[in-house]
Amino acid sequence: MRKKLSALALIFFLAVSSRAFAYDIIIAGGGTGGTSAAIQAARMGASVLIVEPTGMLGGQATAAGVSTMDDMSRLNDSGLYREFIGRVREHYGAMKKSIATAYWKTNWKAFEPLAGHKILLEMAASADILFHSEVVSVDSKNNTLTVKTPEGQKDFGFKILIDATEYGDVIPMAGLRYRSGNSISPDINQDSMIQDITWVAVIRKYPEGVPDRLKPKSPLPDYERARKNYLAYVSKNKFGAGKESPFKLPAEFSAHNAYRAVPDSYSPGSYTGARADWKRITKTGVNWGNDYPGQYKWKGRYGLPVAYLEDKKLRDEVNREALIKTLNFIYYIQNELGESWSVDENEYNELPDEAEDLPDEWKEIAKHMPPIPYVRECRRILGDYTYNAKAIFENSMSYRDGKNHELYDAIAIGGYILDLHTGDDDDDFEHELGEWQSSMRTHEPAGAFQVPMRILIPSSSDNFLAAEKNLSMSRLASGALRLQPITMMTGQAAGALAALSVSWDIKPRKIHPLYVQKVLADSGVRFSLAEYSDVPEGHKYYGDVQIATLYRLIEPMEYPDYPKQRISSPSKYKIVSGRFGVNRKIARKDFDKMAELAEVAMSRKLNIPEFQAGMTKGEAVKIVIEAMNASLSDTKTAEHRVEKFITGIDSQDSEQ
Repeated sequence: MRKKLSALALIFFLAVSSRAFAYDIIIAGGGTGGTSAAIQAARMGASVLIVEPTGMLGGQATAAGVSTMDDMSRLNDSGLYREFIGRVREHYGAMKKSIATAYWKTNWKAFEPLAGHKILLEMAASADILFHSEVVSVDSKNNTLTVKTPEGQKDFGFKILIDATEYGDVIPMAGLRYRSGNSISPDINQDSMIQDITWVAVIRKYPEGVPDRLKPKSPLPDYERARKNYLAYVSKNKFGAGKESPFKLPAEFSAHNAYRAVPDSYSPGSYTGARADWKRITKTGVNWGNDYPGQYKWKGRYGLPVAYLEDKKLRDEVNREALIKTLNFIYYIQNELGESWSVDENEYNELPDEAEDLPDEWKEIAKHMPPIPYVRECRRILGDYTYNAKAIFENSMSYRDGKNHELYDAIAIGGYILDLHTGDDDDDFEHELGEWQSSMRTHEPAGAFQVPMRILIPSSSDNFLAAEKNLSMSRLASGALRLQPITMMTGQAAGALAALSVSWDIKPRKIHPLYVQKVLADSGVRFSLAEYSDVPEGHKYYGDVQIATLYRLIEPMEYPDYPKQRISSPSKYKIVSGRFGVNRKIARKDFDKMAELAEVAMSRKLNIPEFQAGMTKGEAVKIVIEAMNASLSDTKTAEHRVEKFITGIDSQDSEQ
C-alpha cells in the first residue's frame, strides 16, 4: 500500500508534478456513498482519493443539509452507518443532548451538518481528499482522469473509478451507457420529468432577536409567489398553542420545525421530536414546502426536465431559482410569521456560486446556506441487471408469505417507501421495466429489502463502479434507495468490492458476491433479512449464518414470522424471530447436502473438511463457508449457476 500523503504534501505534490499520480481507487464525490466507499476501501489497505466539489464530506446529509436520517427499517442500522451514528450519539451525549429530534417522534436520528462532516472526516482519515475539486474528464482506455482543483487541473491514474457524485456526472465521461429519467443514453428524452430538488436551509432561533446582518430588509424577486406557496404550508398560530397537527396544512411554525429538527450545540438544554418539546426546538432544517419547482411547476408540469441533469447551464439556472425560493422563506418567517429565526451562522460560511449576483444584504445570509441543493434523482448506470420496484416488493415479502426470497448477492439492506417528489405521471415512468404510477402503491415494500451487488457494476466496463444514487435501478427503485442510510451501506459495499478487485487484480464483475459478503460481515454489516433468536447479532456464527441463509445452504429450524404490511404502516403485530438451531447436532446427510450446495454456488470442488460426529449446525456452517471463501474461481460462471440454482428453488416453492 502506498503511504498516505498528508494534505499539505498532497497539495505540494500536485503543484510540482507534471505526471499522473496513481491511486488504487478514485472516488468522484465525497457524499454519503462515496465517503463510505473510501472508508471501507482504505481500511482494507487500498490507496484512495476522494474528489469532492464542496468543502464537506457527507453530500446530501451534510453539504445539502438533510441531516435528519430517512429510515423506516431498523435492519439497515449496521456497518459504517451504525459506526457513524454511534459517533454522532457519543458526540451529543457528551453535551447531554438527544439526537431523536425529527419527524415529530422520538425514534429517529438527526445531527447538525457540520458535526456530521467532522465525524466523517475522522472516519475517512486514511483516504486522501481533494476538496473544492471535481472530475472534468476520464480516459477509460488509459485509466486516467483529469481533476479541476483550486490549484489548476491535475491528472491522476486509477485502477478502479467509482462515481458517487450527486448527479452521476462521471458516468458519461467514462463513456458508459446510463438511464436518465425514463430513457437510456444515447437516446435521452430531455423533456421527460424527474424529481424536484430542494435547497435546504439550516435555521435557528435567536432569542435576543435576529442580528441585522441576518435580517434582510427587502425580499428577493418573485417573493409574492413564494409567499403564497408558504402560506399553504406554514401559517402563524393556525391551530393555536398545543394544538398543532403536523399532518394538516398549513401547520403552525413549531410543528414545521419539529419535522426536520436537529440538535442545537449552541443553545442550552435538549429536546426531542415529541409534541411536548416542539416549542423548545431551536434549530431545524427547512425541507418542507420549498421543493423546486414544487407548486411552481415547470412549464405547467410537476417536476424537473431530464435536461436539468444533462445541461449544466440549465442546472445552474434551476439551482439558483431553488436557492432564491428557500431564501424567501427566511424573509417569510421573519416578516409574515414574526419569528426570530434565521440561518445558523455556525453551520456554513461559504457563498454558493448561485448567490454571486444577489444583493449584498442577501449574500451575508446566503453564505450560511448549504453549498449544494438536495438532488433526489440522478443518472443511473446501465448494468446487466436493473433493480425495479417489483423485485424490491417481492424481496421484501421474504418470510411474510412463508417463503425465502432473499437475494444471494445481497450486500445491504434498505427500508423506505417508493418515494418520488413529483415526476410521477404515468408518462414519466419506465414502462419497459413494468413500472407505472400505480406501481408506487402496488409495489410498495412490505418491509425491509435487500440490495444486490449486481447493481453496482455497469454492463460495459471492467474498472468502474457506482455508488450513492447512481446504481443500476429504475426511477421508482431509486425512490427507495436514495436515502442516507442505504447510500452509506451500498457505498461501503462498493468500497469493499473495489478493494478486493485491486488486491486480487480481478475485475469487479468476476468477483463472487460471497467474498464481498464475508468482508462486509466481518465489518459488522447485516445483509440477510432473517432474524434468528438463537443467532443474535454479535453471535460468533452471525455472519456465517447470514451467508448460509442467502445461499440456501441449509434449512433453519423455523423461519421468522413477519407481519404482512406496508413499510409506511407501522406494524401492530409482534415480529417473531425464527430459530436456526445453531447449537443442534447436524446429521451427516445434511452436512453433505450443504457441502454439495456450496460447491454449486462456487462452481468448483471445495476443500471441505470431513464430517465429524457431534458437529453442531453452527460449526458446520462455519466450516463450509470458510471453504467457500478460500476458493477463487471463474466467478461470473459461478454467479450464473447459483442464480439458476436459487431460481429453481423458488420455482419448486411456487409449485408447492
